[in-house]
Amino acid sequence: MAAPQYVLAIDQGTTSSRAIVFDARGMVVAIAQKELTQHYPADGWVEHDAEEIWRDVQSVMREAVARANLSAHDIASIGITNQRETTVVWERDSGRPIHRAIVWQDRRTAELCRRKVADGAGTLVQGKTGLLIDSYFSATKIAWLLDNVSGARRRAEKGELCFGTIDSFLLFRLTGGRVHATDATNASRSMLFDIHKQDWDATLCEIFDVPREMLPEVKDCSGIFGASTPDILGQSLPIAGIAGDQQAATFGQACFAPGMVKSTYGTGCFALLNIGDKPLASEHRLLTTVAYRLDGKPTYAFEGSIFVAGAAVKWLRDRLRCVKDAAETATLAASVPESHGVYLVPAFVGLGAPYWDPDARGAILGLTLDTGFEHIARATLESVAYQTRDLTNAMKADGAQPPTAIRVDGGMVANDWLCQFLADMLDVAVERPKVIETTALGAAYLAGLATGVYGGLDAVAYAWNLGRRFEPRMNKATREQLYAGWQKAVSRVLTK
Repeated sequence: MAAPQYVLAIDQGTTSSRAIVFDARGMVVAIAQKELTQHYPADGWVEHDAEEIWRDVQSVMREAVARANLSAHDIASIGITNQRETTVVWERDSGRPIHRAIVWQDRRTAELCRRKVADGAGTLVQGKTGLLIDSYFSATKIAWLLDNVSGARRRAEKGELCFGTIDSFLLFRLTGGRVHATDATNASRSMLFDIHKQDWDATLCEIFDVPREMLPEVKDCSGIFGASTPDILGQSLPIAGIAGDQQAATFGQACFAPGMVKSTYGTGCFALLNIGDKPLASEHRLLTTVAYRLDGKPTYAFEGSIFVAGAAVKWLRDRLRCVKDAAETATLAASVPESHGVYLVPAFVGLGAPYWDPDARGAILGLTLDTGFEHIARATLESVAYQTRDLTNAMKADGAQPPTAIRVDGGMVANDWLCQFLADMLDVAVERPKVIETTALGAAYLAGLATGVYGGLDAVAYAWNLGRRFEPRMNKATREQLYAGWQKAVSRVLTK
C-alpha cells in the first residue's frame, strides 16, 4: 500500500478557523473555514471562546477531508499554525478552559507592563527573550487570568492548570489530553522563554508571577508531537508540525536564507527578516524571535508587528458599512487619483512596532467636505503600506541590507491595488506567490517533512512559485511626500 501523500493543516487564526488539505507538491486540494466570534467585554479587551475554537477546528478538519474526497487513510500527518500570544488556561484533568481566551490584541495588562518597565525589567526581558515588555505577549495575560479567576493561582501552583497558546490547547484536545506541548516559535512569544538557552526561564517566570508547573514542553517545529484521537477523523493521525502563524508563513515562503523578508497581511501585518542562527538584538524596537527550529537548531528573525491591517478593512465593512466585502476597497481606492490628503491611523488597539504605544487610538485625519468613502477606503489600504515602511525602515536602521524583493501573503494580498501601492511605498519589488495560503502551507511543510511527504528544505524552496511581481513605479518625491504626511498623522495619535 502506497504511503499517504496528503497533509492536513489546521490554520487557527484571529477571525476564523480553517483546515486545508495540501498534496505532495504543496498545492491546495480543499479548504474549509468557519468565522470566529469576537468578544469585546471592555475598551481594548478582546476575547475568544476556546471551546468554540475547538468545535470549529474539528468541524473544518472533517469538512476539508470530505471536500478533498479523501479519508483519514490518505492523510500522512496534521500540521497546526495559530494566532500567536492568544492565551488559554485550562484544567489539566478535563481540558476545560477556566475563562475565555485573551487574544493577542488585548490591552488589559498595559498598566501592569508599564509597572514592569518602571521597575527596570525591560533590559533583562529583552536580553533573554528578544521582546519588549508589552501586553501583546502571553506572560501578563497568564498572570491576569490567575489573579482574576477565583482559585486559579492556587490551582496553577498545584499543577492542576495548563497554560498554552492556541496550538498547545488544540494539541492537548486533539490528543485527548495526553500531550501538553508547544513549539519553539510559540514559546518565543510568551516573554517567559529564553531564546538563547531555548528553554523556559525561572527568572522570567518570577518577574511575571507565572508558575513553571503550568507551562508546556517545548519542541522543534517539525517532529511527532503526538497522535489525534480516532474519533475526530476515523483513525489516529500523527500531529507532526507546529509553528505560530507568522513563522509558519515565513517557512511557507521558503525564507531560509539570511536577508530574506516576508510580510503577511491578515488581521494584522507581520514582517519577518531572516537573520540566521544568531539572535541579534534590535536597536530600533523590532522583536527578535525564533523563525523556526529544526533538529534542535533555531533560526532567528527580526520581526515587525502591526496590530491592525485587514482588521481595518473589516471595520469599514462591519462598523462604517461603506463596503459590502473587502474586495470593494480596491475598486474604491482606484476610483480616485489620490487620497485627497486623508490619512487613517488604525490604532484601534494601540500601535505596535516601531512605536509600541498601547494607549494610542485610531484616527482619520485630513477630512474636508469633499471627502467621501472612496478616500477613506483608499487611506485604509494606504495605511497598511505606510506601516510596512515603518518596519522596513527600522530593519534598515538595525543594519539589514535592503531586500531585492519582499514576499507577501495573507488574505489582503489578493488585492492588486494594495500590492502595487506596497511596491511604490517601499520602493522594492513585491512578490506574490501562486499559493498565497502560505501560513497553512508552512504548517503542512513542517508536518510533511517529519512524515516523508516533503524531502527537505531544498525541496520546499524549489516548490515556491511566483504568482505575480509588482515593480515600484511611483516617483521619489511623491513617495516621500506621502510618507511624511503619514508620519505627521501618527504623531497626532501617539501618547508617549
